[in-house]
This record gives sequence, structure tokens and C-alpha cells, in this order.
Amino acid sequence: MPSANGPSSVLDISGAWRSGRSAELLAILDDHVEQTLREDPLEASQRGDDRFADQLADLSAEAVKRSLELRRARLAKLNALGNAKLSEVDRLDADLLRYELETDIERAKVFGEQMPIDARSGPQVWLPQMHDSLSFSSEQDYRNHAARLEKVAAQIDQTIAQMRAGLAAGRVPPKVVMVGTVDQCRMLSSADVRETPSLSRFYAPFLGRPASDPAATRARAAIRDGIVPAFERLGRFLQDEYLPKCRDSVAYSAGIDGPAAYDAALRRHTTLAMSADQIHQLGLSEVARIKGEMMGVIARTDYPRKSELAGDELFRAFIEYLRTDPRFYYTKPEDLLAGYREISKRIDAEMPKLFTVLPRLPYGVRELPALTAPTSPTAYYYRGSIEAGAPGWFMCNTYKLDQRPKYEMIALTLHEAVPGHHHQIAIAQELKGQHPFRTFGGYTAFVEGWALYSERLGLEVGDGGGPANTISGSGMGSSEGPRHLYSDPYDDFGRLSYEMWRASRLVVDTGIHAKGWSRAQAIEYMLSVTSLSPLNIEREVDRYIAWPGQACAYKIGELKIRELRARAEKALGAKFDRRTFHDAILDSGAVPLPTLEAKMDRWMTNRN
Repeated sequence: MPSANGPSSVLDISGAWRSGRSAELLAILDDHVEQTLREDPLEASQRGDDRFADQLADLSAEAVKRSLELRRARLAKLNALGNAKLSEVDRLDADLLRYELETDIERAKVFGEQMPIDARSGPQVWLPQMHDSLSFSSEQDYRNHAARLEKVAAQIDQTIAQMRAGLAAGRVPPKVVMVGTVDQCRMLSSADVRETPSLSRFYAPFLGRPASDPAATRARAAIRDGIVPAFERLGRFLQDEYLPKCRDSVAYSAGIDGPAAYDAALRRHTTLAMSADQIHQLGLSEVARIKGEMMGVIARTDYPRKSELAGDELFRAFIEYLRTDPRFYYTKPEDLLAGYREISKRIDAEMPKLFTVLPRLPYGVRELPALTAPTSPTAYYYRGSIEAGAPGWFMCNTYKLDQRPKYEMIALTLHEAVPGHHHQIAIAQELKGQHPFRTFGGYTAFVEGWALYSERLGLEVGDGGGPANTISGSGMGSSEGPRHLYSDPYDDFGRLSYEMWRASRLVVDTGIHAKGWSRAQAIEYMLSVTSLSPLNIEREVDRYIAWPGQACAYKIGELKIRELRARAEKALGAKFDRRTFHDAILDSGAVPLPTLEAKMDRWMTNRN
């Protein structure tokens, strides 16, 4: 799109949509997007903006300070502008930017950049995978990426410097979340990779190119002379300096930043002012409700002991059956991937029943890399970009197949692919007639709440098509009702298990970080209420320890969307249409939950 910043910038300063908008606000939004792209060159590349395609982010303390100062100045300018004379669309943009800037400034108080690594995230996880979300369609793309690889060593050294600052301040993570990080660094800096750089995952984009190709030659040199030594340094630092000083305690509130840091994390991720105790009690209530539904589904299965057991004894025995019977597990990675692809294609055909607007961007199913699979959850979604020529990717974990049950696959596909993450994120990226700022939103409660809500939509589509409009009357609890994606009771139990998993997170996350729960206590609780495999539960609990508050956003966001739908069904009656309701939820991009509620209340009023 045309831009004063160059032909590949995401900013469009001449678009007709700018007509009638506040010039002062648009200038502030332009500055914010430009800063975002400059500070995150990978983000820019993923959006098809190649101005920084040979760069990586500057993670130095000076850069972090400079970024914060720019955000403070931008917030002051935004507040001086006021809202009185702004149009509806301008006011929403201004409110969202204000919320984002205030959140960034609040978040800076806990110096998250000083604790940038755990076994699931950090440069040793994300950098070897960065090419997965990039497009390589020209010689310049390969030259730029080779230059980008030359910047990896500097970013690793900046990361080490930030972690040393954290050590000096007493700001360190729990030891348990760091298990595996040294081995990850060793894999990236092995003697085999040093001797043959083309074996490195960093070299993947250059495979198949001639050995004499200048960009490929430059990439091999960057791996051998820069990347391998850098990850050797990082591994030694972690082993010798960092891990010995990490905390034995697991609660975020037990760290140097105290309970206030956890309270702030809950507000940031949920976008609501709920206390840890309120969230904990909500979780207990949801766990009890969902368990009742699960017992009803067990009665519909062919479990051989369902008539001889009852209550908690039946529940525990059924869970053990799911975890141990070979019928529920694939034995070959390619079969698991083929299963996900088949489910994805089935769901694709149902999407027009749920939406009037579908994204242009396609998605695919891909295996998680062996480097990160042992410490990763069951799946991820990696966003793509039409502008960058990259599809979205539903990334599936094939490590330890006896821990990847078939009965979870439909719910997981609905969550990670469509109508969950891929659909929502691609729709946001393709928003038209709005400032590009709106395509950058990533509020956890909205994004993950929508994905969890999407799992439930499997009750409404598939085979016979499900009910025409409302969730009520879906026929669940009986094998005689309308057919849908969860008609097999084991698949339906998998759906409920996933919902139970998200409800139990409310209990476990707040238990760990606000109520003194141990890691073992959290694991035991989740083993008792979900059908997740023991390995998955351990990985999940470690994730909650490493990422306080984030896991609470899923259920809270989903409950808000379900509440809004029930309200709309009641208010609109026969006028309610689930397709236009879903479109309206998504057509402003990701927003905080209070903003979503106010918007949908106006939508209901206008539809009456």
C-alpha cells in the first residue's frame, strides 16, 4: 500500500478511510505503529514490511528505556487531545491506544525484560523458528535473512546482560521453569552444527540452495562464527551463573516484585479488575458445573465399567481408562498429523454456517520442531500474513504420542485453527477501513477467550449441521440428538475436559501465585479433575508458574463472550443471527473485554 515511509510500510497515509478522522489522533496512531515496527523487525517482516528485514530487535537496557519514554510522551499527547470532539471510531481507537500505553507503562514496573527465558520461551525457542512465519520469494529475502542471522549473537548477548541486571536486582524466575534451557542451548551449539552449519535449524530457509550461493554461504558463516558461539555463551551463563541463583519458590508474588506484580498480571491478561480470590472462586464454581456435564457424557460412552461404578470412583476410573487404553492414541507421528489435517478440512467446510466474513489467508498443519517439543504444550498457532506471503500454521506436538489422545483433537483444532486463532487473527489482520493500529491488538482475554468459545461451536456444526441458530437445544446429553462434530461421546468428553482444563487454570494459577500452592499440589489437583495426560499437566503447571495470570484469561474471556451471546439471543429473539453476531465480535480486532461488552450492547440496540 502507498506510504510516505516507503512502498512496503504497513502505514497508508493516503487511504480514503482517513477522511473525516482526527488528523491529530491519526498522527499519534501512525507514530505508535511506526515505533512498534521499528522495535520489532520480525513483526514488520511478518506483515510484509521489508524496511527492517535484515534486523532483529534491540533488547538492550538503553533501548527498553527509550521505548518507555516514547510511550509516556505519546500517552501525554493522547491525553491532551481529549475525547470530546472525537467521532465514535476515533474515540474507540483513542481508548484502545490509551489502554495499551497505560498497560505498557504499568508492566514496565516489574522489568519483565530481566526474566526473558524459560523452557517454553526466549531466544533459544523463538529465534530458531523465526523463519517459519516469513516468506522467501526473492533473492533479496535470502540476503536479508542471512544478514538477520548475523544479528543473532548480539541479541543473545543483550539477553544475557538483561538477565545479569535481574540477578543484581534479585529478580529471578523459579528454578523449575528453567529446566531444559541449558539443553536447548546445547542443541543449538553442538559440535555437529559447528562442523556442519547446514544442520542447524537456523539454516532451514537455505536448504536446497547451491552451496556456493552467496546468501547461503553468509548464513553458514553466521551460524558457525556467531550463532553457535553465542548459544554456547548463553548455555554456560545459564548453567554456571543463573540457575544456581534462581528461586526454589514458585509463586510470582514470592519474587522481589511482590503480590502487586501478580495483581497487575491478572489485570493485564484478563482486562478486568478481578481479584485473585474472585477468580479462584469462579474457577471452583466452573469446575463443579463442568464435572456434572462430564458425568452425563460418561454415561453415553461404551466404557465397560460405567454400570458398576458411580460418582468420584467412576470419574477416576474413566479418566484412567482414557489415559491408558491404546485405542485413544496414535503410534506414528504422521498419523497424528494426518488426523489433524482431516479434522481441519472437515471444519473448513462448516465455516460459512458460522460467519458471513471469512479471511483470505489460508492455514496449514505442521509438526512442532524437535528442539522445543519436549517442553512445549500440545499445540500452538503461528500467525501468517497475506502481505508477507506466509500462511498461518497450526503447530502440533508429536513428542510422546502416548500423551496425545485422539479425543482432544477436535477441540484443539477448533481452538488453534478455525474458527479459533487462525480465523480471529487473520480477520483482524485483514481489517479494512480502519487504522493499521487495530490489526496489532493481542489482548489475551479476547484472543484466548474467543478460541475457547470456538471449541464449543463444534456442538453447532458438522454432519447434520446442528441447530440453526442458538446454542440451546443442541441435543447434547443424548445420542439421539442432531449430529455435530462432538457426536462421538469420547470427543465430547475431550471438549469438556478442555473446558475443565481452562476452568481448573483459574483455581491453579491463583492457587500457585496468591494462595501458596506448591507445584505438586497444582499437578495433583489437575490430575483429579481433568483427563489431560500427566505429561501435559506437568507442562501446563510449569507454564502457569512461568507465565503468571495468562492462563486465567481463557475462561474469563470465554464466559464473557457466552454471556454476550445469551444476552443477544434474549434481546433479539427471532432477529438473532449467530453469523452476524460472530462477525460483530471480531470486526474490530482484539479489544479489552469492557470495550467488547460496550460495543456489543450498542450492536444489540442497533439491531432491534
